[in-house]
Amino acid sequence: MNTIRKSLLLQKRRWRIRKKIIGTALRPRVCVKFSSKHIYAQAIDDDAGATLAFLSSLDADLRKKKLSANIVSAKELGTAFAVKAVAAGISTVVFDRCGARYHGKVKQFADAAREGGLKF
Repeated sequence: MNTIRKSLLLQKRRWRIRKKIIGTALRPRVCVKFSSKHIYAQAIDDDAGATLAFLSSLDADLRKKKLSANIVSAKELGTAFAVKAVAAGISTVVFDRCGARYHGKVKQFADAAREGGLKF
């Protein structure tokens, strides 16, 4: 399968998921994106079009730990994101996996965020 076809299928999965998942101020959408090197997570209020909390493996505190886009780093970033989100006043969220399957890195991130205090 060529890369153009893969990217089209990924975009269709994202659209299909986003039709069902909408973040509000009371229950924002947690979007998790994994690139080949880094992990990005943000809590989004879709009604206002605002990002309420953001964390990535590029942040200064986490960059010292040399996190990459693997399972161990996903677990650590999930815990750190949960702490940051709870500090911002977010307790319940809707999880958006951005078209990725719910296993491996995505599952570890979600489990760590749950352990950190977020309710999905």
